[in-house]
Amino acid sequence: MTDFIFLIPLMPLVGFTILFCTLGNLPKPWVAFVGVGSIGTSALIVALLGVEFLSTKDHAPILVHLYTWMNLGGFQPGFSFYVDGLTLTMMFVITGVGLLIHIYSSLFMQDDEDYSRFFSYMNLFVAAMLVLVLADNLLLLFLGWEGVGLCSYLLVGFWYQDPANGVAARKAFIVTRIGDTFMALGLFLLYMHLGTLDIQAMVDKAALTWVTGDTTVTLACLLLVGGAVGKSAQLPLQTWLPDAMAGPTPVSALIHAATMVTAGVYLIARTHELFLLSPVALNVVAIIGATTLLMAAFTALTQSDIKRILAYSTISQIGYMFLALGVGAWASGIFHLMTHAFFKALLFLAAGAVIYSLHHEHNIFKMGGLRARLPVAFWSFLIGSAALAALPFTSGFYSKDAILLSAWQSGPLGPGLWAAGLLGALLTAVYSFRLVFIVFFGEVKTVPDKPAGWLMAGPLVILCGLSLVGGWFIIPVSQVFPAAADVSHDGLIPIITPAIPILGVVLAWLIFLRRSVDVSGLTESTWGKALTHFWFSHWKMDWLYDHLFVKPYSFITYLNRRDIVDWFYNALAEVLWFVHDIAATSQTGQLRTYAVVMLFGVVTLIGIFIGVRLT
Repeated sequence: MTDFIFLIPLMPLVGFTILFCTLGNLPKPWVAFVGVGSIGTSALIVALLGVEFLSTKDHAPILVHLYTWMNLGGFQPGFSFYVDGLTLTMMFVITGVGLLIHIYSSLFMQDDEDYSRFFSYMNLFVAAMLVLVLADNLLLLFLGWEGVGLCSYLLVGFWYQDPANGVAARKAFIVTRIGDTFMALGLFLLYMHLGTLDIQAMVDKAALTWVTGDTTVTLACLLLVGGAVGKSAQLPLQTWLPDAMAGPTPVSALIHAATMVTAGVYLIARTHELFLLSPVALNVVAIIGATTLLMAAFTALTQSDIKRILAYSTISQIGYMFLALGVGAWASGIFHLMTHAFFKALLFLAAGAVIYSLHHEHNIFKMGGLRARLPVAFWSFLIGSAALAALPFTSGFYSKDAILLSAWQSGPLGPGLWAAGLLGALLTAVYSFRLVFIVFFGEVKTVPDKPAGWLMAGPLVILCGLSLVGGWFIIPVSQVFPAAADVSHDGLIPIITPAIPILGVVLAWLIFLRRSVDVSGLTESTWGKALTHFWFSHWKMDWLYDHLFVKPYSFITYLNRRDIVDWFYNALAEVLWFVHDIAATSQTGQLRTYAVVMLFGVVTLIGIFIGVRLT
């Protein structure tokens, strides 16, 4: 299948081109056929490639060079694809989960008049993400990186008729551009010192050029981290992701589960040899992950919008992946990326089924009693929430448990990182089952008006299975990452780690379902209200950025509303017109006037000449 690797990103790109060029004139069944079929073809090629790759004993990487992109002074980046175990895992997630989301979308978006435009954007999104993970050099990776940024803007603002959606799309685009700028600077720095952006050659030269802890490699890694936190919505550039819920629900599932937010995790994992040369950068990654997962978990606990709860849970779970990368648990981080794709896609699509059936209602407190009326959505939420909470024997349990145990044994920061991750696990269990108990138990507040069809139920059932058994999968990354130290299962830590999520579910049951534990005294107190409001507002991060950056910039633009550059050129033009008017007054058309002026000029010149001679 090596000769067909180029078709993996090409097929979604062809689907986009067909849908884009037909300008929405194709019948909806044909649109669905092109949109879903292009992703299905890529998924089939990935599956066949995976069988061939895994059948080899050494899992040797595959390099496919298509052509040289440019040749500038010896800089010759190519359109070349590199396939190893990490690439293959990412492609399975992107095309497999992406295909299920596309199938689901074919019914969910059926009533939208821009059905064709939606699938064209979705196809382009998948194509860009596939280029990103297949690239054998950082410049081609950056092309895919910018591609997913563009597509996120298009999809978040898909319903552009509502100005709020346009604001959310611009916010996603601008905030992630900040990270992209850091990443671009990192690429310049790496090329300046190593002379190449080919990933394998670059890491080999880095090992020969720098020693562990070198300032330059630390700076380069921190710049790459700047790009990663933008795309993966980690502190301090995480504020765009909750607002990205303005897009259609399948978009949320694709962004949060299979594509964009995993790009930063992939970037760090792909360049892990660089990060191994910078312990400082690794510590920064771990601390960012631990801090972000706690901040997002507390925020999710106070939300009432079903999609925003899941959005903050995504930020929190990506934080666990950063924590894993920062403590050197590379395989565990990628494993959690895969399992998270299963249960987060399941939760978003199940949320879409609920919204679809409840007149597009998003407020969980206007739902209730849906367990019997929407059984597929209920079981999907129950299984997805169990995996999100990392309950034993779900897919999330195996990946998150490995991350926390690795954090405990990672060094001086280990116990603190483990404690942060454990508190995050407790909060995750509480807010995820708070969602389940409020939406699916209790009295009915909104009656469903239409059930989800099989095109929506089918992907949910498959994702339910993957969320349960996905933890049994073995990802082929042993040849990619250095051998990890064995995680000890002795002592109390391996017992405490899985017990905490169970405790969280029990707390959620006592508080939100059985209501035998009354927390209203805490939440209604003065400090409780203040704290709840603080968490609800995402720890005032948007307020802070508005006052630090947005309002000062708006004030400057107000002062500059007439444009100082235009003012300069207009003033210059006015001066020239003034000089022209003065000069024009001397053009009288009278010969004697001209003769007098000439005589005066001659006398002046003679006077100057005599004066110079006398001195």
